[in-house]
Formats: sequence, C-alpha cells, structure tokens
Amino acid sequence: MTPTYEIVSIKRAKPPLDADDADWYEYVIASDDTNTIHGCRQGSLKAVTSAVEAIVAQLNERHAKKRKKEKKS
Repeated sequence: MTPTYEIVSIKRAKPPLDADDADWYEYVIASDDTNTIHGCRQGSLKAVTSAVEAIVAQLNERHAKKRKKEKKS
C-alpha cells in the first residue's frame, strides 16, 4: 500500500531569532505513522495551509509513482 501523507497540524509559532515578527506557523505532516515531517513557514494561516497542502500533494504523487515502478520490477 502506498503511504498517504496528510497534514497533522498547523499552529502559530514564534519567529526565528533572525526573522522579523511576521506571522510564522509550524506544521506537521505524517504518513501512516511511519514518517513525520516538521516544518516552519512564514505567512498568513491561509497561505501556509495552502503551501503545506501543496507539499502533501507532491509527496503523495511522488510516492505513488515510486510504488508503480516497484510493482513493474
């Protein structure tokens, strides 16, 4: 079965020390409890959510293609 990545959480975070006080968010993406990705992005909640959704879509697409190649072998 191909791992399915999904957003676990997106929450407000403190800005990095060298960054301005703009909005920062931490996010967590997980796949079937085997892989967890933690990240941080600057922007509005809407913009960060959209960006993280795009990351999840790319991860799922990449892993689906990888799985198809493994089945052909």
